[in-house]
Amino acid sequence: MTARELDAAGITDPLLRDAYAHCRRLNARHGKTYFLATRLLPPERRPAVHALYGFARWADDIVDEPGPGRPAADRAPALDALRRRLEEGLRAGESTEPVVRAVAHTAAVYGIAHRHFADFMASMRSDLTVTDYPTYADLARYMHGSAAVMGLEMLPVLGTVVPQEEAAPHAAALGIAFQLTNFLRDVGEDLDRGRIYLPADLLAAHGVDRALLRWSRDTGIRDPRITAAMEDAAELTRGVYREAAPGLAMLDPVSRPCIRTAFVLYRAILDAVRDDGYAVLHRRSVVPRRRRAATALGGLARVAAGRVAAGRRAGVPHHVREEAS
Repeated sequence: MTARELDAAGITDPLLRDAYAHCRRLNARHGKTYFLATRLLPPERRPAVHALYGFARWADDIVDEPGPGRPAADRAPALDALRRRLEEGLRAGESTEPVVRAVAHTAAVYGIAHRHFADFMASMRSDLTVTDYPTYADLARYMHGSAAVMGLEMLPVLGTVVPQEEAAPHAAALGIAFQLTNFLRDVGEDLDRGRIYLPADLLAAHGVDRALLRWSRDTGIRDPRITAAMEDAAELTRGVYREAAPGLAMLDPVSRPCIRTAFVLYRAILDAVRDDGYAVLHRRSVVPRRRRAATALGGLARVAAGRVAAGRRAGVPHHVREEAS
């Protein structure tokens, strides 16, 4: 995290600055698509986003990657310890644990409801024991804590031009759309961890079950039934993006380029999966670098246009705006 971002956010305490910097590194390492989009936010809002997503990445690491030399059995105690630190940090507004320190500070500054963090930790805890979901309704209950609350936590940071409760359903839907996209792209990797996040009834409608997925993953042989199920999952996900789309115009104009860019980039993953023939059990589909760069440049152009428009509304002369930028 640059000193400019921290200075813009009014974060001066050295320990707190270090905590936010640590969260930024976590977000940059694990969330390349969203990290790229975050660069389009005003500098003063970026530290809060890195705190929220850095914390989520850290918890996710405990669940999925216990670490070298740490047995999987240690995941539950580690996650419970994190939950206790988080609860204490949110109550006190500070913590000796850097990631909790940053997220507690963000929650206090932006008035983020503590129940969202509790719901998130509950979903992380369920990942230790739940390995599949019979229906979409079952999966949706999990995704409320693992994805929807991320959108809800972000709303106070992004700002809205309508009451937050009006924008909230769309923000929650966007978080779910992002996660469903990841679930589809990562079917093979999740299967190797023993988990299937696509609803069992959706798979069964095409004659697909865990055994068939495992066979295809292990042998490298494609099966048309799996392709049809993945197409169905992609269409389900596109429907959730449609639910989320109206929320983009409800955001503070300075935040829209960031979220619109993330929206376009994540939705493009679905296109990449389709272009790969839904071979998600055999390779990880990626958005071409050229398309990622073009989308990011488009976002930068919208940021620049927004700043010019804001300057005009404020009556600031054009040459002054150029010197200040």
